[in-house]
Amino acid sequence: MNIEKLIQSLEAKHPGEKEYLQAVREVLSTIEDEYNKHPEFEKAKIAERLVEPDRIFTFKVPWVDDRGEVQVNLGYRIQFNNAIGPYKGGMRFHPSVNLSILKFLGFEQIFKNALTTLPMGGAKGGSDFNPRGKSDAEVMRFCQAFMVELWRHLGPDTDVPAGDIGVGAREVGYMYGMYKKLARENTGVFTGKNLEFGGSLIRPEATGFGGLYFVKQMLETAGHDIKGKTVAISGFGNVAWGAAMKANELGAKVVTISGPDGYIYDENGVSGEKVDYMLELRASCNDVVRPYAEKYGVPFFEGRRPWEVKVDIALPCATQNELNGEDAQHLLDNGVLCVGEISNMGCTPEAIDLFIKHRVMYGPGKAVNAGGVATSGLEMTQNAMHLSWTAEEVDAKLHQIMSAIHAQCVKYGREADGYINYMKGANVAGFLKVAKAMLAQGVL
Repeated sequence: MNIEKLIQSLEAKHPGEKEYLQAVREVLSTIEDEYNKHPEFEKAKIAERLVEPDRIFTFKVPWVDDRGEVQVNLGYRIQFNNAIGPYKGGMRFHPSVNLSILKFLGFEQIFKNALTTLPMGGAKGGSDFNPRGKSDAEVMRFCQAFMVELWRHLGPDTDVPAGDIGVGAREVGYMYGMYKKLARENTGVFTGKNLEFGGSLIRPEATGFGGLYFVKQMLETAGHDIKGKTVAISGFGNVAWGAAMKANELGAKVVTISGPDGYIYDENGVSGEKVDYMLELRASCNDVVRPYAEKYGVPFFEGRRPWEVKVDIALPCATQNELNGEDAQHLLDNGVLCVGEISNMGCTPEAIDLFIKHRVMYGPGKAVNAGGVATSGLEMTQNAMHLSWTAEEVDAKLHQIMSAIHAQCVKYGREADGYINYMKGANVAGFLKVAKAMLAQGVL
């Protein structure tokens, strides 16, 4: 496989899609050695087929706001690869949504889903619609209009969307309701649903919970205990909430949360009612964390990121490329032990290179945050079986899945000096599963 030639070809075909090209380069550069051990992969052009989506749906979404004015947004669904199961991936509603971001997320989802060992392919979708500041009636009308265009391409064994940034239980409920009306069937075609109609217990917390299970194993493998460790978290939504809850439960101390306005530093720890207050802030629609500082009398650092704080563990929980090379150097200078991406592609390539160069434990999002989609897969199973598991049953299965993902990363990521390159391990393990499935099914 000639990586540079393939990347150049993609750059020519998809100019300006920087997030997508970044994700493809990261994966191809780490699987190259393993890929070249399999001439059958090259003969079947597995890499060339894998980096292009099976199909992309792009559509306009006209809807009427509360003032009676017509608004028009763009909608997308990218069905990337279904070699190991139906397309599976979240919907993101945010003004920043574009084709490049959704293609990167869909591409990452292929490997993330493969790592869970559950039968799920990779997909992603969303819109540049911003639900913040909108009334429930406006969000409902948008979601219904969105689903009128998309419902034909979904199904419990075809494509099963979920939530993501800007898409919580409310939005999923509105979309699922319209899908059910149009398709005239009551199947688990969305995950992240309310418990009243097929949702799974601990799904909102699962991404954060799974991330901490993975990080705990990373530390233990390197001879460290998570108890007593200090943790920097970015973000303050469901992912950060779940991560903070589980970090406290495991004996660590969370000292930061952040938003677009800056970050707070709480040396006493973000725990107890403070964790619940994170979600209250999120629900306020102001998208800021400054009120936390005012409520609890802690420092607030306007316009800055939490990676300048001296901590043992850094957990990006917000969005892509939120931790750059300069941030990574701050963490290294302060003696960070472990960095785990609970957001998708939370670190820039420069940051990742620094962590690996300095042999710091670094866990990529496709492994660390796989707990969310794993629990979505468990929700699909519960829907198909027409039953509901207890929170303890779901959590036990989640813990088992994250442990298996960690084992795969160690198997394929351990280098000659003993360092575990989790990025390489995750990419190789996920790729091999998908590539072998593609090879077995012929040229499609």
